[in-house]
Amino acid sequence: MSVTIAKADGVTVLTLTSDPQSSCPPLCQILKGLCYSPVCCSVSQHLRRVQKSSQSVLGALHIMVGLLNIGLGAILCNWGSGSSWEMESTLYPFWLGALFILFGAMSILSEKRPSPCLVILSVILNLAGVAFAIAAIILYSLNIAEIGLWWMCGSDDYYYSRHHTPSPHEDIATEKCLEGKALILMLFRGINAVLIVLSVLELCVSISSAVLGIKALRSSEKKENKSNDDPEHCKPLLEDVTTNPTA
Repeated sequence: MSVTIAKADGVTVLTLTSDPQSSCPPLCQILKGLCYSPVCCSVSQHLRRVQKSSQSVLGALHIMVGLLNIGLGAILCNWGSGSSWEMESTLYPFWLGALFILFGAMSILSEKRPSPCLVILSVILNLAGVAFAIAAIILYSLNIAEIGLWWMCGSDDYYYSRHHTPSPHEDIATEKCLEGKALILMLFRGINAVLIVLSVLELCVSISSAVLGIKALRSSEKKENKSNDDPEHCKPLLEDVTTNPTA
């Protein structure tokens, strides 16, 4: 499918020529034609100037948050009681981290090759990143409330303590175990708190990256409309007529 774009007087006309021999549906052919359109895929120097290096910085933050999600999530998941059953069954720190890395890579790519197609795709992914960041905040907040090291310090059980009189040595061991349990719980809750802070950072980065991309696209559109409305482009070519007077 070939795409032809004509612009005149603020009106854009897209002419799509479908391929009857193609096995793809017409909608897929339209999307493919738009994605491979030179207008959409060509690098825009104006977008490069507007975005500067901001998207690379935000993309690096995306990737950093994603890697920390994977690393800290692995610590929680390796301890049976360091994570809730939702985290153990879905392993959401890993796929959330992978998604954040993808969003960062797309932000960096949209700056290195700032074509309208890539910038629009980056904006869409960052808007999705806002939703995933909010989901991460909720999931980690639920996980921090469900952490429990129930397998540690078995003598701390109610029925066990009721039917058993501990010896002095057992009391000391139980006390040491409870102290260790409190420290490990503090560590796990601290890791969850860090993940919540990282999710808030991801939310801010996603919003900033999406806003910058939208501003760059609007600035490029305004510049294009201004260049089309510029009277200098509509001036007819004037021929210099020189006359030589004859005596």
